[in-house]
Amino acid sequence: MKLLFSILFFFIFSFAFPQVKLLSWNIENLGKSKSDSTITFIAKTIKNYDIIAIQEVVAGVGGAQAVAKLVERLNGTGVKWDYTISDPTSSSAYKTERYAFIWKTNTVKKIGKAWLEQKYHLEIDREPYYCTFQYQNKQFTVVNFHAITKNRQPETEIKYFKFLPNEYPELNLIFVGDFNCPQSHTVFNPLKKMGYKSILVGQKTSLKKECKSDICLASEFDNMYFNVAQIKHLNSGVIHFYKNFNSLNESRKISDHIPIWFEFLLN
Repeated sequence: MKLLFSILFFFIFSFAFPQVKLLSWNIENLGKSKSDSTITFIAKTIKNYDIIAIQEVVAGVGGAQAVAKLVERLNGTGVKWDYTISDPTSSSAYKTERYAFIWKTNTVKKIGKAWLEQKYHLEIDREPYYCTFQYQNKQFTVVNFHAITKNRQPETEIKYFKFLPNEYPELNLIFVGDFNCPQSHTVFNPLKKMGYKSILVGQKTSLKKECKSDICLASEFDNMYFNVAQIKHLNSGVIHFYKNFNSLNESRKISDHIPIWFEFLLN
């Protein structure tokens, strides 16, 4: 009886308040190297979510085209999708990339133009890409980010994230992406003290070169951070897409990271 009441309460609560399904995925080198079958597989993997934040879109030839092709596949599922792609990040010392957002137009509305972070673009190699969305009468801004690699100490640029909520005090920020750094790192403490919480704890998200004793994931890199005063966590998790392939080598043609997702209510 208690279980039935809990399920009933969940459905009533879910339909009575705005809720969104947000997915983030570092799709390794999303560009001309991705085959049509790969793009189709990605579309099938993400089609049940409302907003997709993508990292590692190739800045050169093929990156924007691959995103457009992915959206074309998604539109073929019978639901209308739209997208926006960032300019190449301003990094000159490291690998420049683009970010992308894809969203269901019948679920959320994009507000204004998306933009790359300006104030800290010199301190952060691949500066974050912001996009504001509206669901019903509620707005939130997704901050899409791909940090420098672990051996280059991503905490040296993540430390600037503590300034971003004050830089955009009118925005409800959700930080998403590949931080190349676990949520347990002290660099996230300032955000946590400001009321931000990670959707995943202890969840590895990058793929090993090969599975050992059925352990296929290597590091706890991808996550999302949200303000608990403005957002209610409903559910979250990861998609083990590599289980659809015979080997990790085959699945790594899709990406070396797995998608992460967050279902939430807006307070």
